[in-house]
Amino acid sequence: MRKPEKGQNWVFNEEIRSEQASEGVERKILAYCDEMMCVENHFETGAIGKLHHHPHTQITYVASGAFEFTIGEETKVVKAGDTLLKQDGIVHGCVCLEKGILVDIFTPMREDFL
Repeated sequence: MRKPEKGQNWVFNEEIRSEQASEGVERKILAYCDEMMCVENHFETGAIGKLHHHPHTQITYVASGAFEFTIGEETKVVKAGDTLLKQDGIVHGCVCLEKGILVDIFTPMREDFL
């Protein structure tokens, strides 16, 4: 198990190791280049993605589970199939209501994740 290399054309999920991002959250860095990055986050029920902000635009796709998300001043419950847009600098975070997976696309890539 390993992390993919920047610019790698084929990234097979089963070959990529995950790392603990926070309590109850495992992160897998998937395909990326300088301009964008795909990250898979596995959440246990009750795990928290603390409120934070960063200079990256982020789209989150809810692959499974249910989450209470805050983006800016709004809080909503999202579930599998929902998509969220978090523009650079906006404060956001979540609480996992039902074990699930979030897939994040960042632009530009998150160098701090490497």
